[in-house]
Amino acid sequence: MPEAPDSTATLDRDEVARFARLAGKWWDANGPFRPLHRINPVRLTYIRDQLCRRFGRDKTAASSLSGLSVLDIGCGGGLVAEPLARLGAFVTGIDPAPENIEAAKAHADGARLKIAYRAATAEELAAEQLAAGGSGFDAVLLLEVVEHVPDVPAFLKSVAPLVKPGGVMVLSTLNRTLKAYALAIIGAELILHWLPIGTHQWQRFVRPDELNAALRRAGLTPADTTGMIYNPLADEWRLGRGTDVNYFVTAIRPG
Repeated sequence: MPEAPDSTATLDRDEVARFARLAGKWWDANGPFRPLHRINPVRLTYIRDQLCRRFGRDKTAASSLSGLSVLDIGCGGGLVAEPLARLGAFVTGIDPAPENIEAAKAHADGARLKIAYRAATAEELAAEQLAAGGSGFDAVLLLEVVEHVPDVPAFLKSVAPLVKPGGVMVLSTLNRTLKAYALAIIGAELILHWLPIGTHQWQRFVRPDELNAALRRAGLTPADTTGMIYNPLADEWRLGRGTDVNYFVTAIRPG
């Protein structure tokens, strides 16, 4: 059997290997994934609110996402998948690194949570869904994923069918601005060492207009863009209008 190529238009295997080497540290809140732990409350608030708005749910209910099918692409160790499962969602988490999936499974088992984890790429899952005639998921999440993808428009076109007609895709990523370069690479990687050096490549950061255009070409309709803003004095994140560093986008698949 021929070896898989080092990378494709939609998958950079060097990026996959970088995160796989850190698989045992996903749940260390003070380790290399500390920034993800810090932004997780804001991410979960945004996801919950968008899904509740779209599907007519009460966001204050303990099981506000009950019955909704959610796919977390690039789930890593399950930092988002687990709290969504606690809100009642049927969560599937995929990641191309088997090491990340094993870490996610072990942690979910310890928490007695039922989450369908598997080592796979989004393209593989999309091909399986197409072959099986699957209807897709109510929500597909791409959180801190597209800035690691070589060809974002090609990637979004390949995974858009995973969203059920009438469903949503929720993305979060970094804007390609000098401010984002200063904070995410110079600050977080080189000075503060919040992230391993080389975690991000600035040229792969995606501007909101570029992301929205790629979503439209993939057959999805952008419905919301919201910034994620860091307060260094309080060491906390909040949602807001500013999108010059981190931001969310929600898009709907018509149907």
